[in-house]
This record gives sequence, C-alpha cells and structure tokens, in this order.
Amino acid sequence: MGDYVEFENGYITKILPRKNFIPRPAVSNIDQVIIVSAVKEPDLSFSQLDRYISFAEYYGLDIKLCFNKNDLSSDDTLIEKVFSIYEPLGYDILFTSALEDFELDDFQELLHGKTTVLCGQSGVGKSSLINSLNPDFDLRTKKVSDKTQRGTHTTRHCEIMKVADDINIIDTPGFSNLKFDFLLPTDVARLFRELRPYIGTCKYQDCLHIREDGCKIVTDRDNIISPERYNSYLEFVNEAKEYKEKLKYQGNKTESRFKHTHNKTAVKISANKRLGSRRTLKQNLYKELENDDE
Repeated sequence: MGDYVEFENGYITKILPRKNFIPRPAVSNIDQVIIVSAVKEPDLSFSQLDRYISFAEYYGLDIKLCFNKNDLSSDDTLIEKVFSIYEPLGYDILFTSALEDFELDDFQELLHGKTTVLCGQSGVGKSSLINSLNPDFDLRTKKVSDKTQRGTHTTRHCEIMKVADDINIIDTPGFSNLKFDFLLPTDVARLFRELRPYIGTCKYQDCLHIREDGCKIVTDRDNIISPERYNSYLEFVNEAKEYKEKLKYQGNKTESRFKHTHNKTAVKISANKRLGSRRTLKQNLYKELENDDE
C-alpha cells in the first residue's frame, strides 16, 4: 500500500520507485510514522513503545510519539517520565485526548503536507483520533477489556484516508508480536539513539553492552540510557540471539544488516538482491549489444 503507479487505458503499466518501505504494516512512500500509545486503558508499556520505535528506526522513518487518552489520568508522574526519557532523544511528543478534543489541533498540525502511518497497540485510540479529525470516516472503535486490559482489533486492514487536501493517514491494525528475530545481537544497539555514539568505542568489537569488560556503556550506563530503555534493549538482544542461534544451526553465513558511510547508518541490501540486480544489469547490457549487432 502507498505505491505510486502509472496508468494507461485503465491498467497499471508501471510501479514507480519507492522512497521507503516497511513490511509490517506493508506500506511504502511514508513521510512519517506516529506511534500512538495510551496513557491508560491499556496501561502504557515502555517495552512495547520502544519496540515500535526501534522498528521505525530500523527502517529510517521520521518518528513522532502520541500519547492518547490523556483524560483518563490526572497524575502528571507518567507525563514527566515520558518527557524525561524521550525528549532528550529528539522525539516529538504529544499528549492528546480524542474524547475531550485535547491537543487535537497540534495533532493535526503534525499531519499537514505528509503521508502518515499511525501504528500502536489495539485499543490505544488510533481510530478515535482519526474520527475526531473527520467524523465522516466513522471508524469502528471498541472499549478495552477490563479483564485483560487489551484492546480489540477494530481496524482489520491498512487503509489510506484523505483527511484534507494535504493530509493522508494510513490507519493500521494493532499488533504486539513484533520480534527482533531478523538481525544480529550486535546490531540492536544501533536502534537506540542514545547508544549509537558509543558503538565501536568498547574494548571488544562484538560487545553487547551487557556485562563485558571495557564497555563504556556498562561503565556509565545510568548516565547514558534510562532503566526502561535498557530493559527494552536487553529484551531485543535476547530475541536477536535466537536469530543468531538459528543461523548457526542452519550453517548459514550472515553479515550485519547495516552499513556505515559518512557517519550515517543505513540498512544493507542483501547479497542475494545485489546479485540479482547485477544479473539484471548484465542481461540488459547483452540485449543492447545484440540489438547493436543487428
């Protein structure tokens, strides 16, 4: 979803190159992702929030953080904690209430001139936020279960909605089983902005920043990363270790999913894809040579 195409006689003749793509939800050509969490109902999970943030970091997306259902809590402790953790990292933060129209003007301001993906757990109020911007959409909403404190999947599929002439929103189904079982443990730190400056400065190149000797992050951890974010980091490293073990038993050679040029980090193109691209180039070249001979 989100591809730009060329039409001719009612048929798609060409899919134009994408500027970005994420496989889950499967959308492309995104300007930003707004990760929606709830202050309460369901209770805010820092681990789940960091999981969404880290996936967006992996794909190099512009990230905004929205904390909805602000009307359900009169305790400022959580708000202060959120700002203390994520504001120093450079994330734009907004607290909203779709029920009471709180800060919805600021929320809409974030959307102008952009194609935005809203993602987050079920029940955090993504559909309610969209309804508040344009009630004509009338998206289905349901209450969070009192027993499980989990939302129900009211959004079943991704859908692009035009809120205004310059505002496109992609609403996505809520999901919570994202796992970092596709990259190496040493790559996880690159998904955390506060850890990136220390990568490559430790005693060992394969340092996981957990308990290794000569690790600068371990030495000064309390001043580098919050306890909540570090717990998320450890959780994601353990998931990546499962991926590494699977590769070891399969006997497959692997490499880092990231490349570093000019002090920038980007996701690598796999060797198989590079090989396929080279083959295509060669085939096209041979065709041109054959045409010239004719």
